[in-house]
Amino acid sequence: MAAEVRPRLTVLSGPSGVGKSTVVAHMRKVHPEVWLSVSATTRKPRPGERHGVHYFFVGDDEFDKLIANGELLEWAEFAGNRYGTPRGAVLERLENGEPVLLEIDLQGARLVRQSMPEAQLVFLAPPSWDELVRRLTGRGTESAEVIERRLAAAKIELAAETEFDATLVNTSVEDVARELLALMDVV
Repeated sequence: MAAEVRPRLTVLSGPSGVGKSTVVAHMRKVHPEVWLSVSATTRKPRPGERHGVHYFFVGDDEFDKLIANGELLEWAEFAGNRYGTPRGAVLERLENGEPVLLEIDLQGARLVRQSMPEAQLVFLAPPSWDELVRRLTGRGTESAEVIERRLAAAKIELAAETEFDATLVNTSVEDVARELLALMDVV
């Protein structure tokens, strides 16, 4: 009898504005069994975002407690806010044999690599730098200062692509979602 293959953690990362959330939303519509970890953040909700669905919106004190108690698999500060992945829920889902996806930034991906070297790291790249700039400025939800910070961070993030196990170029949400599912052995 063959040993049961347990799913491994898959991390999707890439620069801000590359379309990570859009790809993940499409993928989960087609394959709702893929469990997406919900991050904790100190960022205020954007229009339409709901607590416990898109993020766990917490205050600085509560975030400090999560860190102090070792309850985060990884955490990072980005654009003046902190984001982190609750450890317990991820481990529980993996133990149950569910495919788990984290959608996090470069810092977070590096921390997951350290704490869970067996995790699969997937880099989502934009079709071009110009397209990334267009996507970031087209959101209309952030100030010019925040956009500049995100673009500066994006240059650093793009340079880290070689640290990942696989790269997907986001030319088509449907294609990338299908490729990501194949990498996760969910087809």
